[in-house]
Amino acid sequence: MTYATPIGGLPIQEATLTGKAVFTNAYAVIPGGVMRDIVTSYLPFWEKSRAWILARPLSGFAETFSQYIIEIEPSGGSSNPEPDNQVESIIFVTSGSLIINHGSGDHEMLSGGYSYCPPGVSYIIKNTGTESATIHLFRKRYVTVEGILAPKPFITNEKDIKPIIMDHSKGAWSTTRFVDPEDLRYDMHVNIVNFKPGGVIPFEETHVMEHGIYILEGSAEYLLNKDWVHVEAGDFLWLRAFCPQACRNTGSDNFRYLLYKDVNRHAQL
Repeated sequence: MTYATPIGGLPIQEATLTGKAVFTNAYAVIPGGVMRDIVTSYLPFWEKSRAWILARPLSGFAETFSQYIIEIEPSGGSSNPEPDNQVESIIFVTSGSLIINHGSGDHEMLSGGYSYCPPGVSYIIKNTGTESATIHLFRKRYVTVEGILAPKPFITNEKDIKPIIMDHSKGAWSTTRFVDPEDLRYDMHVNIVNFKPGGVIPFEETHVMEHGIYILEGSAEYLLNKDWVHVEAGDFLWLRAFCPQACRNTGSDNFRYLLYKDVNRHAQL
């Protein structure tokens, strides 16, 4: 399985603008073509690593999560990646290989690898290979509930999970779920949504969950609020709560994206 990753570098002087970058009061589109070297950040205690920070809590917009793409060079990584012991994290590997340790020994993560780390649990992530590795890092302040314990750390891989076919879709629309949606220990989900050619979301989804959507593969038309936007591998979509959305894969290839959403908690009053 291959996944889109940022190309970095800088365009040539004669290059034209992408024409796709937009920020509205309901959604933002960050095209893959603007994820270049000069918009990266270096993070405390991350060695030989650089980050594209795609989303962070923004008052009046999406307020629950942050999402990074981190490129980790050989021998790079971190022994202290999370500075806040109230924050949970999910890592999804899009290229290369890494070693991660939640305190129970080293585990190798290859492309398609998924790691959940609950709040208050330290972990180590290292690139022990000979090529750069790329991850998505999702961070969220965990919402505790009296009587419900926080989840435990775990590691899996997309290739080991059977996608769930969505009702009435005849297999054209499916979701790869890394955790049971009825498990109330989890207050966020990171899934992969899959569309075969011709697959659609056949209604305007309008709901309280915020989204970070990174296009892993293919291209499609995506409804954002009132606008149909052409999106393709490497693009990022950032949606506030209640932003209407839908999707239609009008191409001849599969269309797939990595999706964040906040779930399973009362609205804060």
